[in-house]
Amino acid sequence: MKHLTDTPWWICDTEDTNYCAYMDTDSVYITAEPLLLHKHPDFESKSDEEKDDILSVVALKYQDIITEYYDVLAKDCFNVSKHRLDMKTEAVIRTAYFRATRRYAQWITKKEGRKVNELDIKGLEFMKANFPPILGEFFNNILKQALKGEKHDKIVIQIKDFKKQILTGIIPITKLGNPTRVTKLEKYSDNLPRAGEMFTKILTPKSEEKIDKKTGKPIRGKDGNPLPRRNLGAPAAVKAAIRYNDLLRFWKLDKKHNYITQSDKIKWVYLQNNPYKIEALGFLEHDIPDKIQEFMEKYVDRQKIFDSILLNKLEGFFGDLEWSLDLNPHRDAFTFFEV
Repeated sequence: MKHLTDTPWWICDTEDTNYCAYMDTDSVYITAEPLLLHKHPDFESKSDEEKDDILSVVALKYQDIITEYYDVLAKDCFNVSKHRLDMKTEAVIRTAYFRATRRYAQWITKKEGRKVNELDIKGLEFMKANFPPILGEFFNNILKQALKGEKHDKIVIQIKDFKKQILTGIIPITKLGNPTRVTKLEKYSDNLPRAGEMFTKILTPKSEEKIDKKTGKPIRGKDGNPLPRRNLGAPAAVKAAIRYNDLLRFWKLDKKHNYITQSDKIKWVYLQNNPYKIEALGFLEHDIPDKIQEFMEKYVDRQKIFDSILLNKLEGFFGDLEWSLDLNPHRDAFTFFEV
């Protein structure tokens, strides 16, 4: 690599290390740490504004070096002297979290030369429409604090407190439901129950036959027979919607309240063991009969909601940061003795 007169650039590549943090389409994210540590050993002691200014200078240094080497690339690889390749510093990022391609969060302090202070998040699961907003807002707050340097133990305390709010019922059940739009309701539901019966039979239809796009004929296995069609289990949201309609009908609440129908926007929650053995129940947020509301409040599985929706996302995030996440509320109460 090129040796600059004022910056020994070779320090960045002493062990052939890859300093490219992330790439996507025509964008590339390069860590500034090697150059920062060489030119500003006291970087961490600087004020936030001083850090932003230093990062901007380093970003321009990277920009100039890469742009200059485009000339070498064009000549050596493509045998042309003129080209339109150019490197432009789009943003200066203080900290960033990359989960996967197009799934990341970054704290931007400068954008196209302007000072900003914004959190840019793309593609992370808590932003999806089927993630409970109150849980998404909490995860977003935790992510923001981690990017801005909040201490690990303080973040864990907040998670424990939020978990307590969920388990003790401080957060209402209507805010914990998974939001979704019901589709293929008729595909998985049989005819209405007969008189005296409570539940609609939930069907498990066969998957469609796999067809070869070129020949238009069924794809066959090694034995010459068409590939077997597997049973399709009903999605949890569909089961939850069907069971809500069953309760509405069985308890004769359908004259004052609406059934869940195809394409309705609903929420649904997991239930604990209950007399009707319903595993999950859907509801229309602004049209819940009192009797069904009481039933859900009594049997809602708040622990499963926390574990399956929020905790596994937090564990993945903490694992990426190489942080521990112990939510045992009694851990600090134990006293250990050496014998």
